[in-house]
Amino acid sequence: MLKATLERIRQKNRTTRYPAEPASLPELFRGYPQLDPARCPPGCTCCTEVCPVAAIYHANGLAVDLGKCLFCPECERACPTGAVRFTADEKLATSEREDLVVREGEERRLAHDLGKELVSLYGRSFKLREVSAGGCNACEADTNVLSTVGYDLGRFGIQFVASPRHADGMFVTGPVTENMRIALLKTWEAIPGPKVLIAAGACAIDGGPFHGHHEVHDGVDTFLPVDLYIPGCPPHPLTILDGLLRLLGRR
Repeated sequence: MLKATLERIRQKNRTTRYPAEPASLPELFRGYPQLDPARCPPGCTCCTEVCPVAAIYHANGLAVDLGKCLFCPECERACPTGAVRFTADEKLATSEREDLVVREGEERRLAHDLGKELVSLYGRSFKLREVSAGGCNACEADTNVLSTVGYDLGRFGIQFVASPRHADGMFVTGPVTENMRIALLKTWEAIPGPKVLIAAGACAIDGGPFHGHHEVHDGVDTFLPVDLYIPGCPPHPLTILDGLLRLLGRR
């Protein structure tokens, strides 16, 4: 016991101070995109041609759909003039699907809270049942990281639970494969109301790289209304945390 105590003192506090302090992110992290369509050469479609999921397009200007985006660097690399650039801004979650579409010059719309009544209900204790609806395990892995000492999700009163009967909402990852469709809907039915639905990752929002495949349903909002969209492939743990805190009125 003494050795364990001394080692704990030596290691000090390993938990991130986020959101009280700015996020500490890796150099290669790609967050909120910065667009400058004025730099686009006439007729240039370099970025749209290389995007594997058609997330970037020209429609009354340059636009990026973060719900589809895999946050790969292909569009940024292909652009000869720097019209597309990913910043290190981890704040990406929105309350509405259309707010995930980024256009230069438009107001940025991040997630809002659930409203005074639900924030009062969930503010101190918010339990989520995670459903991996056919995911590759990347979103699931980065979500699980939030429960480690590095992030300590429990200090915010947020916890993932084993039973939908104990949950206040459902946290969905994966494109919703046909094999997981019934399990997803039954889990939702088992959660007592009022309840919250969160779609995390490009697959859960729009099908991700599996969009249009005959065995997937291109995200959870084809079945159920979503309260929080957290984009990414996978979303960084701090992006997930920021979204959850906004939902609860903590940001």
